[in-house]
Amino acid sequence: MSTRIGVAVIAAVLLLYIVLVGQRSWLLLTSGDGVGIAMGVALIVLPLIAIWALWREIAFGVRAEALGRRLEQEDALPPEQLDVKASGRPIRDEAAALFPAYREVVEQHPDDWRAWYRLGLVYDGAGDRRRARQAVRTAIGLERAERRAG
Repeated sequence: MSTRIGVAVIAAVLLLYIVLVGQRSWLLLTSGDGVGIAMGVALIVLPLIAIWALWREIAFGVRAEALGRRLEQEDALPPEQLDVKASGRPIRDEAAALFPAYREVVEQHPDDWRAWYRLGLVYDGAGDRRRARQAVRTAIGLERAERRAG
């Protein structure tokens, strides 16, 4: 729940930024000065990129959470219970020790979104966020393709 609150706060701050930058860009666009107009155009592009990035991250989070709930309902989440630090994060060495088994399952079943999602969980537990997100994105794509085909 605290993650959702954090995302909501960041989204609200970003939207405030977009509104303020949009206001400034309008003022520059209507200034009549060539440099001001060019800066106004640039200031319009930046909020558009910010909106796209925000949408992409929120959509990723919603889809990943939906797949996690589905795996939980299927009782297909990894059964291992890792020891955690005081911060609540798993101890990396324990998660890294699990990695070879989950990687092997993905290698044996590269089209199984469940295997990719579980691999993403292990990557995350091992502290490799970049690969965790990549694995979960693969899982999302495979699950979407499975739904379309089925």
